[in-house]
Amino acid sequence: MTWTNFKVLKLPDSAYYLPNFITPNEESQLLEKIYTSPKPKWKTLSNRRLQNWGGFPHPKGMIQEKLPEWLLSYVHKIGTLGIFKDKLPNHVLINEYLPGQGIMPHEDGPLFYPTIATINLGSHTVLDYYEKPCDSENLDSDNQIKNCLYVGSILLERCSLLLVQDNLYTKYLHGIKEISTDVIDENIKNLNMCSTENATEMSRQSRISLTIRHVPHTIKANRIFGIK
Repeated sequence: MTWTNFKVLKLPDSAYYLPNFITPNEESQLLEKIYTSPKPKWKTLSNRRLQNWGGFPHPKGMIQEKLPEWLLSYVHKIGTLGIFKDKLPNHVLINEYLPGQGIMPHEDGPLFYPTIATINLGSHTVLDYYEKPCDSENLDSDNQIKNCLYVGSILLERCSLLLVQDNLYTKYLHGIKEISTDVIDENIKNLNMCSTENATEMSRQSRISLTIRHVPHTIKANRIFGIK
C-alpha cells in the first residue's frame, strides 16, 4: 500500500486518508482486546475514557513499557509504511468516545515525532481543523476557539487510517465537536475518498481511536530506579 497516493488535497499539508486499512474482523478483535483490558488501564476524563500503552509521555522522557502482542502487529504495520522515517512507533493512546462526546481543539505538541497515525474503530467521527491561535489563551473554558480560522474537516470512517504530518501537525489545531449527529457537506475535505459520500447526516455510535506515535525521548525504568 502506497500511502502517499491517499493525500487529502483540500487541506493544508499534510493529511492522508486510507479507508479500509483494517478488516471488520480485525476491528472486532481489537475492540474485544480493548474492552477486556484490565480495569486500571482505563483513565476516565470528563468527556471520554482513555488507555495509555507504551508508557506515559513526559517532557523529561517516557519510561518505556513493552506494548502488548495484540497491538504490536498494528504498530508494525504502521511502522513499515515509513511515515516515521527510520523510527518505529512506540506509543499507542486509545480513546473511547460515546455519542455526544468530543475533544476541544488542541495540538499534539513537541513530545512526539511530528507525525500521527490514527486507526478508527466502532463508529465514524468528524475531525475539525483550525489555524493555531497566536496565544494559547485564546482557548476558553467553553471549548470554543476565539480568533481561529476553521479550515475544514475529515470524515473518519470505521476501519480507516488517518496520517497527519508537516504543517497540518505543527501549525493547526484539531478537535471533535461534542455532538451526536454530523452534517456531511462541503466542509468534509476527504468526502470523495469515503464510501459514505452521498450521506447528508450521520449519527455517531461508540467510537474507539488508536493514536499511534513515536516518542523520541524515552528512559528505561532501571535508570529511574538506579538499577544496573
